[in-house]
Amino acid sequence: MESYTIGQAARLLGVSVDTARRWADAERFPTRREGTRRMVDGPDLAAFCVEVAQEGGDGEQAPYTSARNAFPGIVTGVKLGTVDAQVEIQAGAHRIVSLLTREAVEELGLEVGARATARVKSTSVFIDRA
Repeated sequence: MESYTIGQAARLLGVSVDTARRWADAERFPTRREGTRRMVDGPDLAAFCVEVAQEGGDGEQAPYTSARNAFPGIVTGVKLGTVDAQVEIQAGAHRIVSLLTREAVEELGLEVGARATARVKSTSVFIDRA
């Protein structure tokens, strides 16, 4: 099982390290000590990422930006079929679902709590300005 430092968790959550520390101090997600470092287990962080993303649906507008094509995040779900698979990644406030082969999922070692980057290539890209 993959574990993350508070700094890594903050990057995956899209918040400052101070915010991640405050959330951990408030016991919004569990941490443990490894020497002097506070660590978060991958499945716990994945569950908290989903919770934070659902809280973010309060109508708050995103800054003026055009999304980039690479979305680093954490795997929050894996559904394996006989030949195919569905992988869900929480990348900050963005939930990304990809359909790929079971073989690819197994080769990449994708499981809930693992770090992953979703890369998007499209012939149609839409840009909104709020």
